[in-house]
Amino acid sequence: MKYTDVISRKVLSDDELTRQVERWKLLNKKIVFTNGCFDILHKGHLELLARAAESGDILIVGINADSSVRRLKGDSRPVNDESFRATMLASLIIVDAVVLFEEETPARLISRIEPDVLVKGGDYAIEQIVGAEEVIKNGGEVKIIPFVKGYSTTSLIEKIQSL
Repeated sequence: MKYTDVISRKVLSDDELTRQVERWKLLNKKIVFTNGCFDILHKGHLELLARAAESGDILIVGINADSSVRRLKGDSRPVNDESFRATMLASLIIVDAVVLFEEETPARLISRIEPDVLVKGGDYAIEQIVGAEEVIKNGGEVKIIPFVKGYSTTSLIEKIQSL
């Protein structure tokens, strides 16, 4: 099997993800979900993904689709299109599945997946994290991973533009 086939099989539609999550749950796998734009992959993203992967057996990453990124970040974003961003994340051995979402938040996906662990990066209070209440109500947990100082997509873009 080609490596590219393995990668493409990790990028799932909503329905494919739902079926795969059902399989993982039947195998008693602890499912972890995180999300973001992941426009330019950097050290902060990798730290978040590594810590998320350590929190369970299966790591699912939700990625904002291009239209969603534009609404959140402005017309100059994303730098990399959704297909590239999905492939980039699916290439990581610690990521088990990648799914795109058009909405500004992953609330619908979280309801559909019902993860055991919801992971977010940043300085959020649990009450501010989309899906946290639902995950906790279902017996899951929410983990907040601190930002890696000095690493953000915005700062990387600004640094490149100043060269």
